[in-house]
Amino acid sequence: MSATVGELAGLIDEFAAPHLAESWDNAGLQVGNAQWPVEKVLVALDPLPEVVQAACIRKAGLLVTHHPLIFKPLPSVNTADAVGALIEKALCHRVAVYAAHTNLDAAVGGLNDRLAQKLGLESATVLRPLPQPETRPSGGETGRMPALAGIGRVGRLPSETTLADLAEKIKQVLKVGRLTMVGDAGMKVNRAAVCSGSGGGLLMDFLLSEADVFVSGDLKYHDARLVENAGRGLLDVGHFASERLMIDLVSEKLTTAIRRRGFSVVVEACRLERDPFNVL
Repeated sequence: MSATVGELAGLIDEFAAPHLAESWDNAGLQVGNAQWPVEKVLVALDPLPEVVQAACIRKAGLLVTHHPLIFKPLPSVNTADAVGALIEKALCHRVAVYAAHTNLDAAVGGLNDRLAQKLGLESATVLRPLPQPETRPSGGETGRMPALAGIGRVGRLPSETTLADLAEKIKQVLKVGRLTMVGDAGMKVNRAAVCSGSGGGLLMDFLLSEADVFVSGDLKYHDARLVENAGRGLLDVGHFASERLMIDLVSEKLTTAIRRRGFSVVVEACRLERDPFNVL
């Protein structure tokens, strides 16, 4: 049984609900028509020119990315500029483009949970919970549902280690050649906080938590000084390394959902992307 772009988007929404996205984000259908038929889906981190080209060559009817192709409102679609050219190529080849961004980050079982799992965090909880709607429990008193979704995770490491040893483990697990460390290399570490992508906005949440170290990307100089003065640690693994986990995550979840619905759609992971930063 074939599927449409809209039907597959609905399956993605089941594990990355749109309402979990940040207000500044632009998750969802970027290019295309919900009624277009899809026989193949390509999953990638970024809608790069080579990724869109690969979707066209492989005859994918849907390209699912983490970062949106259209982030801010476009005053016009000019096919002479970078984004306009990608929109034109996608439309000409009838490739719909869909982004699961901060909604995937925040979702239960989403990207932050996958990152926490990769690092072996136990009893992980949300670092910054999303606001929960008020509910009325069976006892009749107004309360709030337990916060399950949100940005970042914090949990206990399997065993006590040092900051330097944790850094080496993360390099192996995330397959990165280097990372940036802040703090005493020999400090004892029992609990860690993680945030995929750019984690600077959660720095105070980390400092208010019981975590000894914060693992994220795009951390800044003044972030480092605050953490250093607090006697804690930072491990900056880079934006790319902390988020490329979404390719396998989305591929697995979408494949499972497609099989459950009985659709005849193939999901392929795109492995073309590389970290744009090179260390010389």
